[in-house]
Formats: sequence, C-alpha cells, structure tokens
Amino acid sequence: MSVNEYLLENRKREAAVRFTALSKLFDPGTFRQFDACGVTAGWRCWEVGAGGPSLVRKMAGLVGHAGRVLATDIDTSRLAKAVEENVETRNHDVAHASPPGNGFDLVHARLVLVHVDDRKRAFENMLASLKPGGWLVIEDADPELQPLSCMDAREPGQKLANKIRHGFRTLLAARGVDLAFGRKLPRLFREFGLECISADAYFPVAMPECIALEESTINMLRDQLLSHGVATHAEIGQHLDNVRSGRLDLSQPPMISVRGRKPLPA
Repeated sequence: MSVNEYLLENRKREAAVRFTALSKLFDPGTFRQFDACGVTAGWRCWEVGAGGPSLVRKMAGLVGHAGRVLATDIDTSRLAKAVEENVETRNHDVAHASPPGNGFDLVHARLVLVHVDDRKRAFENMLASLKPGGWLVIEDADPELQPLSCMDAREPGQKLANKIRHGFRTLLAARGVDLAFGRKLPRLFREFGLECISADAYFPVAMPECIALEESTINMLRDQLLSHGVATHAEIGQHLDNVRSGRLDLSQPPMISVRGRKPLPA
C-alpha cells in the first residue's frame, strides 16, 4: 500500500517512539535469525521496509566494510541516522517496483508483507533478488492467533484495552492487512521451493516496552479511532491513563519468523 494508505506512517511524530519499542521487543529474535543464517563480513544484504535504523545498523556491523547493506522503504525519513559507509538507503515499493538488484546473500523483512496489497509479487521480488544459496528471512505478525491486548481481562480497564485493540484490528483489515498472514509464511516458503526452512513464534506479555508501544500507537491512531467510532475522547484518555499506570498486562500479537535458503543450481 502507499504511504498515504498506511495507518502507521513513518513521518508521524510518534513513529520514533514506536520504532524504538518495536526494536527492543523484537530485535533479539531477528538477530538470532541473522546468526542462524551465518551473516558475516562481505555479505550483501537487503533490508526491506526498514522503517527505523536499528536492524540496518546491525546488518552494517555484521557485514563490515567489505559488505554492503541496502535499506529500502516507501518512506525513508527515519533512516537518516542509519547511514553508514556501507549502507545505501533508497525509496522503494517492494510489491510494485522491480527488485533493486540481485545477488544478495540475505534479504530480510519484518512487519512488511502483512501490510502489502500484492504479497505474492513482493515475495517473488525478494526471492528473485537472492543469489543461489542466499537466505530469505521474513517476520510478520498474526493478530488472529492472539487478538487481545489484555489476555486476562477481568477489570474495566482491561476490557477497554481489548475493545480498542479490536477496533485497531478492524481498521487494519479494512486497509487490506491480512491479520492471519504470519501463520502462512512456512507454507509460502515451501511453495516457492526454499530449503532449510525453519520458523518460530514469539510474543511479549507485560514487558515495559509494551507500554511505550501501546501509547505511541494509540496517539498515532487517535483521529482514526475517533472518526470510525472505535472509542470516544474520554475512552481514549482513560485507556492512555491506564496504560501509563502500569496496571495493564499488555501483550502484542505473535511475531512469526521464518528463514529459508534459495536452492543452489542442480
């Protein structure tokens, strides 16, 4: 989807807080994927839908001066601080533009395909950019597997959090987001003939970073939540007070991470 259709635009003021929270929650799992793929000095890597700079910096450090990292997004405004000597940033739509080169050792995307309208073409473009023997790593959420903000909802504040989370999911679905996409990734990797496929799932519960992520997300979506009748001004204010108080055991949807290797020629 275009930058104007995306609910959580990179240019919004709260996006920096959101990226930081997402990084703290999910970067360790992504780094384990990089380690499993054997990312090392001299590799060429493509970070798709990079958003913020944390993963780009990690890649740049792993591949060193002999390697190269291409970081793309439909909006690269949050990538300025990621510019290193071995990093190139580029505006690029993974679903509607041709692959930005080929021969990559690693292509990675996190929380990208779930938002893309033509997921199959985006997947094909990423796969086409890999060299034989290169690794594809895709990580996407699956909100339908665990749709609740508060899994043990006994008090009004917890129920309000779940009401707002449900409304958020409805807004995402209306924009073409596949809320059950994460679970489909292993099958997608198999169907496209990737080898050495491995997958895991992780979701945080009651972690401090969940508070920052929830607050920044609600502030980014406030106008949408109001205009679509998801919540009133009073309900949003009460929810944010509850979030900041630490009384809510906030959770996030499962992040499903899958890696696979492009086969070598027979």
